[in-house]
Amino acid sequence: MAEPKTKVTKASVEKFLSGIKDAQKREDCTAISKMMEKAIKSKTEMWGASIVGFGRRTYTYANGKEGEWMVIGFAPRKQNIALYGLKVFTMTTAGLQEKKGENDFLLKLGKYKEGGGCLYINRLSDIDTKELEKITKLAVSRNK
Repeated sequence: MAEPKTKVTKASVEKFLSGIKDAQKREDCTAISKMMEKAIKSKTEMWGASIVGFGRRTYTYANGKEGEWMVIGFAPRKQNIALYGLKVFTMTTAGLQEKKGENDFLLKLGKYKEGGGCLYINRLSDIDTKELEKITKLAVSRNK
């Protein structure tokens, strides 16, 4: 199995966030960073060149090999903001599978899209930030 491309770096999270060109996205990402840091009580780390992560956890692939990933995190993308670690999955021999009904708590979040393992939002004003706080705390307790 190949080494994961995305690993923790020594890059400055503050410098990364302050370098986001779009002012609204920069403000939203700073707020998300503070929210996630408060929920996990852990400092931020850069994962690769563009992912802000909080905490670390070890997971086991279906083949028995282990890997390390952030507990929760986010990444400002050109078209949206990706939120990592908030959905519930189970490991099967086929890989990660979403548990039926286990992500129903997302129904109150507001306007978002789902990707393979993450949620995508355009801006914080599109979602209920109180619900995002609840979901973030739930994810932290579930993923540690």
